[in-house]
Amino acid sequence: MRDYLLAFVITGALTFVFSWVVWRVAMKFGLHPAIRERDVHKTPTPRLGGVAMFIGMLGFFVLSSQLPAFAIVWQEPAMVWSLLGAAALMVVVGVADDLWDLDWMIKLGAQFVAAWIVVSPGGIQIFYLPFGQQVVVSSWVSISLSILLIVIVMNAVNFIDGLDGLVAGVCLIANAVFFAYSAMLVRDFDNSEQSNTGVFIAIVLLGMCAGFLPFNWNPARMFMGDAGALLLGLMMASSAIVVTGNLPPNLLSDNDLFGRSQLLGAFIPVILPVVIVLLPLVDFGLAVVRRMAQGKSPFSPDRKHLHHRMLDMGHTDRNAVFVFYAWTAVVSLSVLLMYIGTTKGWPGRYWPGVAFLVIGCIACVLVTLPPARRTRPVAPEQKALS
Repeated sequence: MRDYLLAFVITGALTFVFSWVVWRVAMKFGLHPAIRERDVHKTPTPRLGGVAMFIGMLGFFVLSSQLPAFAIVWQEPAMVWSLLGAAALMVVVGVADDLWDLDWMIKLGAQFVAAWIVVSPGGIQIFYLPFGQQVVVSSWVSISLSILLIVIVMNAVNFIDGLDGLVAGVCLIANAVFFAYSAMLVRDFDNSEQSNTGVFIAIVLLGMCAGFLPFNWNPARMFMGDAGALLLGLMMASSAIVVTGNLPPNLLSDNDLFGRSQLLGAFIPVILPVVIVLLPLVDFGLAVVRRMAQGKSPFSPDRKHLHHRMLDMGHTDRNAVFVFYAWTAVVSLSVLLMYIGTTKGWPGRYWPGVAFLVIGCIACVLVTLPPARRTRPVAPEQKALS
């Protein structure tokens, strides 16, 4: 665990330092786009945070190659270099889009190329699905499904990037839960290099988000832009596939390991990666349906995302962000508790996780309700008008 803490601290420190450097350079040379109609902020702000996040990630990836503690991660160098290559492509495309507003088809095409780099040369694929008797999918299905999943998660994360600190904080919470889950899997069941690589990616993601968040907190000095959001989505999807898409069927079907409730125990490795990006996926799905129903491109911008609706309900920027944080924490932690309850020594005791989910969702609904519907003190000017 000390090695993972080291990875978190170094990645976070590198990201923080380079965030400051990128911010100073962007402000000096005016590298910030004009404010768009759908934007919430009113002051021109650089969108180059993704560059700093990538440099922080790249710095520790390179450093880890010289550290014995992470030697197992580099046993498959093609996987690591494919991740870095795909990440670099997404950062370049994201920066170009933030500065010059690329056509959505160009961005989508680049996303598929990046996903293919990770899946085919890198070998990061979904090989096992816990359906029925644990079906091993064929190669073309594995490649297609893996590419599609990565592209969907990248766009889902990118779609919720609209408030100061929203994406960085949500990804920080979600990846903290996923890191805990992945570390438990490696410790208890599987010590393969792929599983360790998944844990490694998760902790580096935590460092990237923690290092950048101080610059992105309201009022933000810098945004991560498409480069940062696409980078986070790419790495989150990759770590989920590396960890859960490679669990052997005999492990998932062992009731002594995953508890008496085989259905719950077998599906949690698939449910949890979905849950940690649940809010982005919901926002992404609603946006696609909404825009296509209007005869528009599913990637055409608008001001009807979930965070925009929160603001329209009367929430402040910070309150809306905290509401998203709360939903992410409640849902992801509840599934993690269910997983812990179905492992060996806790056979079938997943009810604490269910109870946490129910109570947490009730609390989240209460804080999500429009502030106008709650009892609030009447402002002096309103009293005078009445």
